Amino acid sequence: QVTLVESGGGSVQPGGSLKLSCAVSGVSLDYYAVGWFRQAPGKEREGVSCINSNTGTTDYANSVKGRFYISRDNAKNTVYLQMNSLKPEDTAVYYCAAGVLGLLHPQWYDYWGQGTQVTVSS
Repeated sequence: QVTLVESGGGSVQPGGSLKLSCAVSGVSLDYYAVGWFRQAPGKEREGVSCINSNTGTTDYANSVKGRFYISRDNAKNTVYLQMNSLKPEDTAVYYCAAGVLGLLHPQWYDYWGQGTQVTVSS
């Protein structure tokens, strides 16, 4: 059984930072890419960042480049998303997902976590 569990969400003021974690079980990060996605109320789910299984190549949405950083610990089978300089428009439920291809579109991912809320507000 494949499970992904997100943690680290919460409320923060604009300009603040949060670090999300995605603990993966049932598949190995040696063979699966992991992506972070987010969905705000009334909006479609969008790709935020992803990390490839083989090379560790990363990709970011333009809206988060230079502010968010994705990393992984294969020994712990865990992927992280460090979010800096947070803005109110970053407010959303953040999901991690695992898939064979490391691309930034939800259709390429087979397994999903339940999500964690991130709220950026003064």
